[in-house]
Amino acid sequence: MFYNFKQNEMKSYLNTETNSKYIHLVLLVVRVSVAMLMLTHGYPKLMKLLEGGEIQFADPIGLGQGLSFVLVIFAEFFCSILIGIGFATRLASIPLIINMSVAAFVVFASAPISKKEFPILYLLIYLILLVVGSGKYSVDYLISGKK
Repeated sequence: MFYNFKQNEMKSYLNTETNSKYIHLVLLVVRVSVAMLMLTHGYPKLMKLLEGGEIQFADPIGLGQGLSFVLVIFAEFFCSILIGIGFATRLASIPLIINMSVAAFVVFASAPISKKEFPILYLLIYLILLVVGSGKYSVDYLISGKK
């Protein structure tokens, strides 16, 4: 009997089915957290843009410093807000996936993995949101009319 208890307990930890009871809550926490974290990067850039003046920004893919800066602000600030509230989450994750891919594999191409770590982690989170979506606790869900 003791053996069966241990075996059943172990099986519950190895279960690969998603627990729909918690998945939507976890998606909410992940969405809001990653949005808030990315906003700490996007907001200062937006403020710098609104101040005017000369833009000194990397041009890693040859679009020009100004356009690169505006696209990064769009992704890091505006798309992060959309992800945080869960509106057009899959669509909003695409610019952030591109942004983090460029950061990890172009800007930090020759850097050690320790410099690429955060862009790669963000990239993985945005890929998950692209595939899974925003979950029940989102504007997307309210618009869908699902019950």
